Amino acid sequence: MARFELKLPKMGESVAEATITNWLKEVGDTIEMDEAVLEIATDKVDSEVPSEVSGILVEKLFQKDDLVQVGQTIAIIETEGGTVVETVKNESAHVPNVVEPIAVVEVAKTVEAAKDYVAASNSPSKQDFAHSEKFFSPLVRNIAKEEGISVSELERISGSGSNGRITKNDILDYIINRNKILAEKQQVPVGAQEVKQEVPKVIPQPEQSPGSTEVTAPVTEPVNQSSQKAAPVSVNGQDEIIEMDRMRKLISGYMIQSVQTSAHVQSFIEVDVTTIWDWREKHKDAFEKREGEKLTFTPIFMEIIAKALKDFPMMNISVEGDYIIKKKNINLGMAAALPNGNLIVPVIKNADQLNLLGMAKAVNDLAFRAKNNQLKPDDIQGGTYTVTNVGTFGSVFGTPIINQPQVGILALGAIRKVPAVIETPEGDFIGIRKKMFLSHSYDHRVVDGALGGSFIKRIAEYLEAFDEKRTI
Repeated sequence: MARFELKLPKMGESVAEATITNWLKEVGDTIEMDEAVLEIATDKVDSEVPSEVSGILVEKLFQKDDLVQVGQTIAIIETEGGTVVETVKNESAHVPNVVEPIAVVEVAKTVEAAKDYVAASNSPSKQDFAHSEKFFSPLVRNIAKEEGISVSELERISGSGSNGRITKNDILDYIINRNKILAEKQQVPVGAQEVKQEVPKVIPQPEQSPGSTEVTAPVTEPVNQSSQKAAPVSVNGQDEIIEMDRMRKLISGYMIQSVQTSAHVQSFIEVDVTTIWDWREKHKDAFEKREGEKLTFTPIFMEIIAKALKDFPMMNISVEGDYIIKKKNINLGMAAALPNGNLIVPVIKNADQLNLLGMAKAVNDLAFRAKNNQLKPDDIQGGTYTVTNVGTFGSVFGTPIINQPQVGILALGAIRKVPAVIETPEGDFIGIRKKMFLSHSYDHRVVDGALGGSFIKRIAEYLEAFDEKRTI
């Protein structure tokens, strides 16, 4: 008999960790080669981890909701014959409770002790985070439990991770900062001249009212009003209470974080797409017969938006603090609704380099895999500008929220038959035209009205100038 280590596979260049969402096999179960053993999730994509061998699952090294790094061993499978693969063992060490008052000269030691604790800890936290509106990784939960940090106190920590998520370093820095304040209050000699490490500015919180059992700790920044819980809502016996699933919680966090980050402003423009409508009607059947795929309006719009981004490269940017990152590649995000109602944004890489045929195939491929939960982590990474089709649901126009860290998002409204004034050399007359609204949301911190308005106007000009004699 041999023991095989099942490791978390590499899921893309930008993905370093994943959360276990469900074990499909239990200890003692028989596993076939390529059979799924567990389900994992990154920020948006859910996927399965298959076994590379046939055998029996003899050990699970992580539990549901644990955060696992790429390359870590997550389970042991016993196989027939072969070479024994050494199991990676978790060596736990006792770490002093760093919440006790300490001198600043001990800060470095405290950091190392905390890091050792983080590296050794694999057990899931027993603390209840069900009522929190924020997502905390199992690692952060374990540290909070060990250091006596309440859920409400944890929610006040500013996260530096993706979409404001609290990382390991965030909570460790917070603990060190809190310990320094406690030490100063107890007048512990700190020897501050020997330590040159800067600490964040701390704003002490007001003292608790008499009878309160919660200890209030200092926070590193003012508490956002949005992070405070709303008053309980009264419900009766006929109301149904539904807990948000994991993806909906993530989307909720992304939306709040985007509104708090960017100064959203919108521009709207109406576009005559009669030529495009007639051209598609003429070619869609032949295209489907030849390529085996449908020709929708989306690839036509995507091709033109990519062309406009080349004309206005300052719309193809992101913001990092006080710096603007001008992107070389034009990677278009394509917002797609999933069957369960959630939203995902797969990305068409180097969209400006695709012709209409290539764009159609890319759009159809991503839409199909999104609908069937087959997207890979890299499929949703690296977007530089996003497009969402609100017209799919009959909306005339919308005011979409920017997909951070991008600075713009375009909403495509429903195409409608409307009466319109048609200008001709012989004079003006009223006719029926196919029209739609484009809604452009952009970040007013770095995109002024002139740029935001000119960009959407250029898209409209390209749409109305579409070549009706074009072949595909």
